[in-house]
Amino acid sequence: MQLKRPSVLLTMLFLISAAPVVRGDAVTDWNSFGVTTVVTAARGPGGYVDLAYMHIAMYDAVNAIDGRYTVFAVTPHSVPAGASQDAATVAAAYTVLRTLFPEQAAVLDAHYMNSLEAIPTSQSKTDGIAMGTEVANLFLASRAGDGRNAPITYTPGNLPGDWIPTPPAFLPPLVVYLSQMRPFAMSSASQFRADPPPALTSDQYTEDFNEVKSIGELNSTTRTPEQRTIGLFYSDPGPAQTGRAFRQVAQDNPMSLADNARLFAQLYVALADAAIASVETKYFYGRWRPITAIRAADTDGNPATTPDPNWNSLFATPNFPDYVSTHCATWASFSETLRQFFGTKKINLTMTSVVTGTTRTFTSTDDINKEIIDARVFAGIHTRTADVEGVVMGKKVGRYVARNFFRPVE
Repeated sequence: MQLKRPSVLLTMLFLISAAPVVRGDAVTDWNSFGVTTVVTAARGPGGYVDLAYMHIAMYDAVNAIDGRYTVFAVTPHSVPAGASQDAATVAAAYTVLRTLFPEQAAVLDAHYMNSLEAIPTSQSKTDGIAMGTEVANLFLASRAGDGRNAPITYTPGNLPGDWIPTPPAFLPPLVVYLSQMRPFAMSSASQFRADPPPALTSDQYTEDFNEVKSIGELNSTTRTPEQRTIGLFYSDPGPAQTGRAFRQVAQDNPMSLADNARLFAQLYVALADAAIASVETKYFYGRWRPITAIRAADTDGNPATTPDPNWNSLFATPNFPDYVSTHCATWASFSETLRQFFGTKKINLTMTSVVTGTTRTFTSTDDINKEIIDARVFAGIHTRTADVEGVVMGKKVGRYVARNFFRPVE
């Protein structure tokens, strides 16, 4: 019997079938609202950029009141004594999301009113709302012209090794704007650009090719049932899957509102910049995906690769180049951020998947990185080298953000 790919619709139905939201403080509540907003808008990896916008505004607003850490982007004109951190958090998050996603205004307005109703009426609340709104608007103004959603054209190549649209839908290239967007922490989108991918005739390319051809095929006989589950596990929308895990980390490690604001801002700055860095590398090299490489192996000049014109991956290939893996870069960026924030690799992280209905539990950031590398190969959508180099890139981004931003005030 031929196995069918999981429906894309199933992935998107996480909005109505995901595990119950972990309730916490204003930071985690608005993370949940923000995640739902970006997934509803089908923002893909661009959703990390949108969530970075929101969490930076929340952090700078709360931190202006708390005062223990360095400013990330903007400072309000004044900080009234006793201003409510909760109100500032809510107002900052709402203002950013309402500006970026006006089409979801009704839902966001309802969240805003419900959040504010939970805060007792007082001058502290009024001052917090004003501060959060001001910081959000100042931050949005500072990002004007940063390239978010810019209509950048990418023309695929026509030589062996060049990325071209992939089956089944042959969609145009995805989120090209990220490749040229102004980052949040990095000096440029190309700061951590990966070295070139292996040559088509190299031993490394041959090894990568034959591995993914065997274990990543739709009806692979070399992939175990557990490996199949792992491959499918990470086909959830990335912002939704990571958001659920981050909120669980916050629940498992109770902190103040200000510390949660710092953790989530640091996570999403690293995620956004890793997305930008990885997409910049993708479009700089424009390397073909496994499904194209395997079907057209008779054109690669490599006698050790054999074509299979009917080969299909376990699930449909995302519509942008192979090298490097954005999933691996973003996963490594958040795992490194957690390591830097808590000062240890021994981090408990629980991830859930709507697609498989299973849970993956990790006790080390190294294990997180190893699994995401394997998962994208098991799914048939990336070569191992693209995954490994994505993890290398993501770790560099996470370390860079942690060492240069969100630092204690001297």
